[in-house]
Formats: sequence, C-alpha cells, structure tokens
Amino acid sequence: MIRKLRRKFVLTNMLLVALVLLMVFAALVASNYQRLANQSRTALRAALLWSDEGPDRFEFAAGPPEEASRVFMVPVFTVTLDENGEAAEVMGGGNVSVSSETVELAVALAQGEEGVIPELDLRYLRETGPDGETRIAFADRGWERSTLWSMVGSFLLVGALALGAFFLISLLLSGLALQPAERAWEQQRRFVADASHELKTPLTVILTNTGILLRHPEQTVAQQRKWVEYIREEAQRMRELVEDLLFLARHDAGRDQAPAQTVDLAELLWSALLPFEPVAFEQGVTLESGIQSGVTVRGRSEELRRLAAILLDNAVKYAGPQGQVRVALARGEKGGACLTVRNTGPAIPPEHLEHLFERFYRADNSRARSSGGYGLGLAIAKSIVDSHRGTITVQSREEEGTCFTVRLPG
Repeated sequence: MIRKLRRKFVLTNMLLVALVLLMVFAALVASNYQRLANQSRTALRAALLWSDEGPDRFEFAAGPPEEASRVFMVPVFTVTLDENGEAAEVMGGGNVSVSSETVELAVALAQGEEGVIPELDLRYLRETGPDGETRIAFADRGWERSTLWSMVGSFLLVGALALGAFFLISLLLSGLALQPAERAWEQQRRFVADASHELKTPLTVILTNTGILLRHPEQTVAQQRKWVEYIREEAQRMRELVEDLLFLARHDAGRDQAPAQTVDLAELLWSALLPFEPVAFEQGVTLESGIQSGVTVRGRSEELRRLAAILLDNAVKYAGPQGQVRVALARGEKGGACLTVRNTGPAIPPEHLEHLFERFYRADNSRARSSGGYGLGLAIAKSIVDSHRGTITVQSREEEGTCFTVRLPG
C-alpha cells in the first residue's frame, strides 16, 4: 500500500515537473523562433538598402554591435527586377551562392510584399523605390532552423538532467512526506490485529462454555450456573472493549461531541476520587490529594470525569504493595488547569514511555491482562485531552515513581 502510494507520489511529481518544463521550453522556443525571424527581417531590410556603392549593411542593423554581427551572418541575396518583372541583377552578401534557376523560381514565387517560400525555404521582402525600381531581398531560413534545433537539443538535454534531478529529489521527498502515512498505516494495521486478538479471546471462551452447555441439555440453569457466569463475564468484557473502540472512533471522526461548558475541575476530581478510596484501601495503597479549589476549564464534564478515572485507575493498579498515589490540581501558569497523578511502584522503562498512549499498547502484558485491561485507557485519555486542546505527558523514574501531567487551557 505505502509502496504503491509512493510510486503515485513520485509519478505525480514527475508529471507536474515535466509539464512545467514543457511549458517553459515551449515558451522559450516560440520566443527564440520569433527572435530569429525578426533577425532575418532586419537582415532583409538592410539588404534592400545595401548596394555596391552604398553604405555597409552594418549601418542598417538595429541594436548593439553583437546584434549587428548576427544580422550580417544571415545568408541574404537581393534581386533587382526589370520593367518586365524579371531578374535583372543579383547581389549576394559575400556569404551566399545562388544559381540563376533558383533566382528565377524565387522571383516567380515571391508574390506578396513579404512572406515565406516553403519550396525554397526562403524568407523574402519586396520594396519598390521612388524611382520605380523593384528589389526583392531573400534570406535563407536554414540558419533559423539549424539555430532553433540546436536550442531544442540544448533544452532537451537540460530537461533530461532536470527530470533526473527531480526524480531523485522526489524519491527523497516521497520517503519523508509519506512517513506520517506509513506510521498511520502501521498503527491501523496493528490496531486491527490487536482488536481482533482481544475479541478472539472472549469469543473463544463464550463458544467453549456454550458448547459445554449444549452437551448437557438435561441439566438445569442452576446446575450449569458456572458456565453461564463465564459467558456473562466475557460478554461484559467484550461490550466494554467495543464501547471503548466506538468512543475512540467517534473522537477520531470528531462526531457526537457535546458542546463545551465551564467545568469546575476541582469538584469533578473530588467526585472521581470517592469510588477509588475503597479500591485503594483493599490494595493497601495510600491515596492522597492536593486539589486547589475554584479551578475551572472549558470542556465536557463526562469526558473529563472519564479522564480522571482512567488516570486514577492506572495509578492505583500499578502503585505496588504499600504504595502511594497522589492527585494534585492547580491553576496553570497561563490560566487553565494543571492536573498531576503520581504513583509509586516500579519505573516504566524509557523505551516504553513514548508508546504508552498508543492503542492496545502495554508496557507489561502479563500485569495488564491480569488486571483486566486492554491497553486502551491511556489512548482514550490522550484522545480526551487532545479534543480539549490540552497536553498529556508522562515521566517515570525509579526513585520518584510515575507521574502523568495533564495541562488544559481555560
């Protein structure tokens, strides 16, 4: 998938660059063609004024000396017509040799005041002087064509080199540009695999216990209560997992979110702490708090309550025997709120810290499974914080324990 996307990215870039180069080169070729045609016309006008007794043709070439030099290099000859319209005198510019048959045919084909004779590849200009004498100047268009093709060859070479360079650059940029998509694709693939794995276990248990029930149809529900309870427990776990997945899906899509309102975060935390006091007492964990009153934020109270519950549940689970959990809430430096949940216990290895908020990620699989977790709690917490335009970070050291810090704007 990513490889195919990368090929499309490179191909699209190359097509766009090739199109731009083609347009630029076409404009340059058209511009140079017009410039060469103008040089030929200038040479024709100069040739009509030039004669053996007259001034040099340089005097009639417009522009700087180098432009005059280019005009002088144009192969030009002039023909003076008699009263019958036939060639009476042919004058070359010193760089032209032309046969009498070619002159006669050129004069016969030059019917207008100015134009091109494709049969002879000549450009001509006719002029009748005050004395009634008609002269026609002819310029060989071969030099225009050769000069233009030389330019086209140079453009093609430059274009090929440019496309080669852009191809290498596109390969490099495609790797950099598609890194987020590659990470997202890998996360999605892992997410689907993990979700399938998590659903497979309870489904296996349910099917196994259902099979046991069907093998003993003569027994009453009371006699097979144990298998029914197993089915109910696994179904409940599946429902919780599906609800968590739906919550994340809705948050990812930005749908079904209640409007934000002013929430007293201090009061919300006190109400979230109460259910965890007996849980902490049963596990021998000391629960402490330092909650500053009057701290409010703009948000959705149900989601913020769930955020607090996730962090508290996570801290109590991993505080360790005779451990401690401390919850602190204070106003942020620039308004808003700063919530910290710290617990004792073994430190989380540094290589796991950056992955803690990924879906289905567990720093310790065995402990997480035994505690009934799916690895979605911290992912949900981060999704809630992100939707409130806040930040959540984690630090873990052996001597200080693990601390989650949530900063929310006012």
